[in-house]
Amino acid sequence: MVQISDIVGILKKECRKFSNPVVTEVSKEKSPFKVLISCLLSLRTKDAVTAVASRKLFEVADTPEKLSRLNVNIIEKLIYPVGFYHTKAKRIKDISKVLVEEYNSKVPDSIDELLKLHGVGRKTANLVVGLGYGIPSICVDTHVHRLSNRFGLVKTKNPHETEFALRKLLPEKNWIEINDYLVSYGQNICVPVSPWCSKCKLSKYCKRIDVKISR
Repeated sequence: MVQISDIVGILKKECRKFSNPVVTEVSKEKSPFKVLISCLLSLRTKDAVTAVASRKLFEVADTPEKLSRLNVNIIEKLIYPVGFYHTKAKRIKDISKVLVEEYNSKVPDSIDELLKLHGVGRKTANLVVGLGYGIPSICVDTHVHRLSNRFGLVKTKNPHETEFALRKLLPEKNWIEINDYLVSYGQNICVPVSPWCSKCKLSKYCKRIDVKISR
């Protein structure tokens, strides 16, 4: 019988070889606001681009008050070339304004409250709650959804289903960290097309669902 603790243990060991996702690095600054904004910038954007954009933006505005006062055109220039930077610039300015006016400049620490912010979905909300506040939550992005199904740990149709399936499967102590592990592993070993199965330390646990070609 497959022990989920064995899989998590192997992922933890293997992912030490890789760089942390950019939002995880940002979270080391202990600012839920920076976690929220960098996560929004990261959507459909490569980590390297997100890292530069986040640094440039936070050098100018690192609080909801400062960001809400910036002109959208300035925000666009600071975060370019993240994906959909026009939309993101307006969105993060609007969110910052809402935080100032309705939340006393404090990022909510609950998923339900975060979801009330326009443009914040469950992925972002879970990441903010987990990395920003240390509250157990499972952030499911494309890597987490894809790998969980490829391994055969879950059989789900979308990230929302995957989140709640993993909540039942994983011990709560592993909820926050599983995103880091599966994102790093999905970027470096278990890539979408032609994964590196010959290098994978999880091969004996993996059902290789929908894997047509591997290396």
